[in-house]
Amino acid sequence: MPTQPPAPTLVPRPTEATLRPGHFTLDADTALRIGEGAEPAAELLRTLLAPATGLPLRPSTKGQFTLALDPGPGELGEEGYQLTVDPHTVLLRAAHPTGLLRGIQTVRQLLPPAALSADPQRVTRWPLPCADITDVPRHPWRGAMLDVARHFQPVSYLRRYVDLLALHKISVFHLHLTDDQGWRMPVAAHPKLTEIGGHRAESQQGPAGSGTYDGIPHGGAYTRGELTGLVRYAAARGVTVVPEIEMPGHVRAALAAYPSLGNLPERTLDVWTRWGVCDTVLGVHDEVLDFCRTVLDEVMDVFPSPYIHLGGEECPTGEWTHSAAARERASAQGLSSPEALHGWFLKRIGEHVVRNGRRPVGWAETGTELPAAFTVMTWRDPAHTLTAARRGHSVINAHHRATYLDHAQCDDPKEPPAQPGAVVDLRAVHAHDPVPANADAEAAGRVIGTQAQLWTEFVTTPAHIEHLTYPRLCALADRGWSGATDWSDFRSRLDGHMARLDALDVHHHP
Repeated sequence: MPTQPPAPTLVPRPTEATLRPGHFTLDADTALRIGEGAEPAAELLRTLLAPATGLPLRPSTKGQFTLALDPGPGELGEEGYQLTVDPHTVLLRAAHPTGLLRGIQTVRQLLPPAALSADPQRVTRWPLPCADITDVPRHPWRGAMLDVARHFQPVSYLRRYVDLLALHKISVFHLHLTDDQGWRMPVAAHPKLTEIGGHRAESQQGPAGSGTYDGIPHGGAYTRGELTGLVRYAAARGVTVVPEIEMPGHVRAALAAYPSLGNLPERTLDVWTRWGVCDTVLGVHDEVLDFCRTVLDEVMDVFPSPYIHLGGEECPTGEWTHSAAARERASAQGLSSPEALHGWFLKRIGEHVVRNGRRPVGWAETGTELPAAFTVMTWRDPAHTLTAARRGHSVINAHHRATYLDHAQCDDPKEPPAQPGAVVDLRAVHAHDPVPANADAEAAGRVIGTQAQLWTEFVTTPAHIEHLTYPRLCALADRGWSGATDWSDFRSRLDGHMARLDALDVHHHP
């Protein structure tokens, strides 16, 4: 009797999986039996397998490989799927189209790693091991944030980034589009946002490479067509692109383009060449509120995501304290101090997002400072997740000591530059439970997931992005989808998974 190939290792780990002897063979004669509504999944399967395998996977009513939507299995939810592989047939079924897309990624992982290559392979027959898999995620929000404001990346790389997220069943691509150091989103009514705000000059105020100043000219912006195309590309892979437009702080690039939006309208500013928190913030006069609504109207037109991220964190209030106009606004609104304008501002802008049928998201520094309508992204302290959940917010736990991938993943001095501070190693990411241990059932139910962050002050190239992201994002994907998994089990599966990353030419950490 011939020996069976070693059992494949899946990341993230399925809810239930049984591997059986034997395999189904995909070859030039394999046809797809495509149920109603399953065409997008069939197209994705062809698109992903074609480069390496060249398989046509033609449609046929007698196809051996069935893709079917079945609303019956309600326990599968929006993303769950069932996959049955027998020697002569394959059945992938889900209650929702997104579930089929998740199952397609499992099929890819079950195939030999060479099937993921971008280059044609000489292999003509591809074994898919016999298996019974039922798979449902623990958390709906499994995100990855990429900062393209500090260092711009072309949309061609963002598509590759999405492909890698989809392979790991990451559901959200959080795109950080604006900050003090750059504005990357075009807004038709305000063209200077990208014409001026999209470019920073060489710093004249400090030594390049000091960690305080960048010192290097840099620029870039996307077209509307590039962003709408990215949204479609991601949606076809089951990934939602959530845009982030920072306000009322982290706006130096916008103020460089339109000084009248600031607290000192006569002041001329540059796009910031420093890292850290800039003390220039938006004013609170009507022109600013109108500007923010106009910007967000275009953002919501380009990005159909249910969630719109408004930033909201690290907003120094000194300019409001010293501004007569801001103090007058605070008094007119019955606020206790100019500092309270932060919550007032976000509430006003959040209401605009809600009126448009979307949900505002904001970073929380304590868990208590965001208006009630906001979904809260906690990052400073795990306790803030519980605080926000008990206030009634939906919460995404993005604790920086476990999810900030811009921090080094080891203390080897040969590692490329990373954010100063504590090491965030693979084990720390794997150990991160989004739900606080002392959460009651009601609060735990409000924690909708977790997310990795990659801020790019020190990250300039795609290769550097991938070195910092992988394999740590594999650990976050595993925890977000599977829940708690044994460390040795995860490491064993990851060891097998690394061959897939190699086949995809991912510049991962060893």
